[in-house]
Amino acid sequence: MSGRELSQRFYAEVVRPVIDPVLGDTSYAAAMLGDGSDVLGYDDEVSPDHDFGPRVQLVLPEQADPGPLLHALAGLPTSYAGYPILYGSTSATNGWIEGVPSVCTPEDLFRSRLGFDPAAGIGLVDWLTAPTQILATLTSGPVFHDPAGLLSHRRAVLHWYPDDVWRYVLAAGWLRIDQEEPFVGRTGGSGDDLGSRIISARIIRDQMKLAFVVERRWAPYSKWLGRAFNELNLAARLTPFLQTALKADEWRDREESLCTASSILADATNRLELARPVDPSPRQFFDRDIRVGAAAQLVVALVEAVTDPAVRRLVDSLGGRLDMMHRLPGTVDQAVDSVDVLTNPLLRRKSGQVLGLPPGVGEGVASRRSDGGSALPAWT
Repeated sequence: MSGRELSQRFYAEVVRPVIDPVLGDTSYAAAMLGDGSDVLGYDDEVSPDHDFGPRVQLVLPEQADPGPLLHALAGLPTSYAGYPILYGSTSATNGWIEGVPSVCTPEDLFRSRLGFDPAAGIGLVDWLTAPTQILATLTSGPVFHDPAGLLSHRRAVLHWYPDDVWRYVLAAGWLRIDQEEPFVGRTGGSGDDLGSRIISARIIRDQMKLAFVVERRWAPYSKWLGRAFNELNLAARLTPFLQTALKADEWRDREESLCTASSILADATNRLELARPVDPSPRQFFDRDIRVGAAAQLVVALVEAVTDPAVRRLVDSLGGRLDMMHRLPGTVDQAVDSVDVLTNPLLRRKSGQVLGLPPGVGEGVASRRSDGGSALPAWT
């Protein structure tokens, strides 16, 4: 039984019969949002050896009195189907407490995971300091009960970036590729085969993450990146070239495969119509016997298309190099690779200055999305 199914059954068979009579007409939500492979549906027969069990978060409106519900929950068992029960917590580091029922408001739940409440408005600082893994678990984890939309309204807002934030994140992703793709040939041509392989693997990881951004999907952390990547529409076209680049013994074969993958991603970026199209074909790197993709041209085109005042101020404040290429640190998980930062909301919020975000720069981010969706009306 998967963790999702286990939690669904526990809620339906044990929790709901106890709490429904107590709550009466009071709207509440029950869900499974937070850390864990099972939240994303990626658990398997190996998963139950630690931190596994039925998970339930109970969410009440701000004005509701949690006392009667907590009293009813005190009589629930501490195990189910042979596993310890995990209840949602806003204080535990992993978001769960074993065998201790707890109740929170939707604001508490989202603030504990993200550092902000989407219902209060989402600013540029909020978007850029929210790791995609956290956004993935909050938006795709199962919700068992939510008739009043306590969770669903906030999840809808977190579906994807506003368009100009999306342009900025795409540009930052392409810039990471642009900054390293010439090094595959430079290291390989100078006899540093190990260095060339390592750089190739770094670029492949960036290309995979960029595919998630193109397809408007929140990427999970490294353990499940490959599995989730295989679910993308672009995976079927990209995977053969990424695999070839990883296996190739000659740097020119690596370079050719990476350039082909970049061309596929460049074409997909063009089709988003977020910026003027660029030629996706590979090209020569200055006068050297090295080939690169269209990353640099895409960075320029995407940044040119940004009109939102807050994003524009950020881009302009970051400056550029002598060749006019922009400096774009991007989101927190484009700029930082530390698990201890990415899993700590307080440290993430403090990383704003690392991303080039001075206080107040996040005011006025537009809420429009190209998919026709809209955010909650309050934006900061």
